[in-house]
Formats: sequence, structure tokens, C-alpha cells
Amino acid sequence: MTDDFPDYLDVDYTGGEGETPADYPTIEAKIEKAIEVTRDGLEQYHSPAVMWTGGKDSTLTLYFIKEVAERFDLEVPPAVFIDHYQHFDEIHDFVDRWAAEWDLDVVYARNEDVGAYVDDHGLEPGDDIPVAELSEHNRHHIRDLLEYEDDTFPFLLDTYVGNHLLKTVALNETLEERGIDGVISGVRWDEQEARADETFVSARHDPDIYPPHDRIQPILQFEEAAVWDAFWNFVVPDTVDGYPEEGYVPQGADDLPDGITIDDVPISPKYFAGFRSLGSEVSTDKTTQEPAWLQDMENTTERAGRAQDKEDLMERLRDLGYM
Repeated sequence: MTDDFPDYLDVDYTGGEGETPADYPTIEAKIEKAIEVTRDGLEQYHSPAVMWTGGKDSTLTLYFIKEVAERFDLEVPPAVFIDHYQHFDEIHDFVDRWAAEWDLDVVYARNEDVGAYVDDHGLEPGDDIPVAELSEHNRHHIRDLLEYEDDTFPFLLDTYVGNHLLKTVALNETLEERGIDGVISGVRWDEQEARADETFVSARHDPDIYPPHDRIQPILQFEEAAVWDAFWNFVVPDTVDGYPEEGYVPQGADDLPDGITIDDVPISPKYFAGFRSLGSEVSTDKTTQEPAWLQDMENTTERAGRAQDKEDLMERLRDLGYM
């Protein structure tokens, strides 16, 4: 821990070490742990925030935060949405819809320097951005931290330089500007190898890499199938008026209970359309038309459609401050 990091914290950075989802064998056990970790995060940190991508994992995490805050009379922290300029339109619509429904304070983290160059020159994803045209801050990250030597890089989210500038730099600038000491995120042990050894509270204290803070991770213990179990049997019945209290798993958008539409449930329509993981619009594919929760989750890879993972970037990006 750095000398600058708050000394008011009393957290266990080893919680979850050596554990797997199997250590939480029921959905009730997973939810109980999520509530415990979430409550600790909201009570311990003076300026927490929740990462919200509009995806299922971060939305489930946000739901737990809302429930814990209401139950224990705590404040709901702001939700940080990283706008990397390559989202599906449906993601923006979803975030706007549920931010209003849940009365959330949404903070948009953007790399304004890159965004301005893209807008000024009418760039499309894949077009080249000259390194020399960017700010000194961005050039420092490209040359000194990433040790990238080419004169240009492609305007693509799912590349080493693109992901770092559009996500990590944007996030770190927001953390610093707002003095955020705890970031609550929806990462899971089973979704990517680089996250398999994460703990429920993970230190990010090196000031040379990021503004010192902790990551609070309440749903590490959820497998993909358990996330959907929680949604259809707990979150949606609790959130949507008229939804069966005992839960119900629809077979598609046209199988929702009478009077309920996709817009009424806190689940992105992209999952109804067959996407299992939501990245950028230009680099995320789907392999089937089946809704995400009905697909073969045991024998197929959740993030197979993400170019970011095909390039094996996650471990390097994590070291630089990515989620």
C-alpha cells in the first residue's frame, strides 16, 4: 500500500484466495456473499463508484448495490460508464433507460483527446490515428507505458493501444478527478483466465500506474449460468411489476409474461438477440440466434466473440489498470 492511500480502511485483501465458484454451490450462497462484499464496500470507502457497462454482470452488481444501500441505509454511489465511442446503440439506450428508472448518477468516462480527433477527422473504426496528433498525456502512455513505436495506431477498441487509451486512461482520469477510492466491479472468476485469481477486494495502489484505489468485486463467485439464474429468479421478479414472483425463464422476447416487453426488464436487448458478451460494435459477434441464457454455457466460451480476448490482451491490460 502506498503512503498516500487512505489509512481509514480495514479490509481483507486475501478474501477469496484459492476459491472457485464451487465454494459457493447454491444461488443463495452466491447472493449472500455478494451482499456481504457489497455492504463492506459501501461502508468502508469514503468515495466509492460502481463500474457499469450496461452488460449483465455490471447490471447485476448494480442491483446488489441498490438493494444493500436500501436495506442498510447507505448511499448508492455514482455509476461510471466508460464511453469508448464504439458501443452498440442499444447499450447507450439501455443505460439511459435504467439510469432514469433507478435514479442513478452516471459519470461518463471518456478519453476526450482521442474522441476529439476522431470527431474532427470523421474517423471510422479501423482508421489510423497519428500518435503525434494526440496530447502529451496520451503520447506518454503510448510511448513510455505501452512502449508502442509505430507512428499510428488503429481506432479500434480491441487492440492493445486502443483499449488502453479508450478504456484504461479514461477510467483512471475519472478516478483521479473524482477522488474515487473504491471501484465496485462485476468481474467473475470464470469469465477469463486473467481474472481467475482475483480476490473480493483487490488493491490497485501503484501511483505510477493508476490513482491508488481498491477494486471491490462482489460477484466473483457467479458462473455465467448463475448470473442468469439470479436475473430471472430474483432481479427481474423484484424489479418488474407483474413478473411472476417465483421467477420465470423466457424462451425469447415473445415469451415474456403478458404485458411485459424487453424494455421492461433490466437486461440488454442484445442478450435476447444472441450475444453472450458485449464489447464494441465492430468487434463483437454472436454465434447463434438463441438468447444468451439458453445457449450451451458448459461447452462453449462466453467471450468467444470478443476480439479483445482473441488477442490475449487481458493480462497485459489488467497490469495497466483495466478491469
